[in-house]
Amino acid sequence: MTIRQSDITGIDTLIQPAIRDFADGLKIRRVLPSSNRLMIRPFILFDHFGPTMFDAGHGFDMGPHPHIGIAAVTYLIDGEIVHRDNLGKVQTIRPGEANWMTAGSGIVHSERTPPDVLRHGLCRNCAHERCALPGETRTP
Repeated sequence: MTIRQSDITGIDTLIQPAIRDFADGLKIRRVLPSSNRLMIRPFILFDHFGPTMFDAGHGFDMGPHPHIGIAAVTYLIDGEIVHRDNLGKVQTIRPGEANWMTAGSGIVHSERTPPDVLRHGLCRNCAHERCALPGETRTP
């Protein structure tokens, strides 16, 4: 009888994140996709942003961009961002809070540092995941 380490720990693969510059000095640690694992169903992307300190007048600015066929989850550890989308949804996300956006047949959204927070500077630290949706939920 052979006992594998994964049988004992439940861990099949340990993935070291790839560290990349995202924008304005913001570093991301991307766990998925990786060279040894493209996805862990249903997760197709898993990023950790920060922690990054922004000086007054600077912040996170992810302008309008589209998604289709996914659910995107942003969990904020530190900082503050505002989510806006073409469905008219506006949500301020604060530490300990999450935004769950289902893109289904398509959505355009932005995530930005609120203007009042820009005046003071901030730390941005969050986890961001994307999940593949079942095929039947992707059609209009």
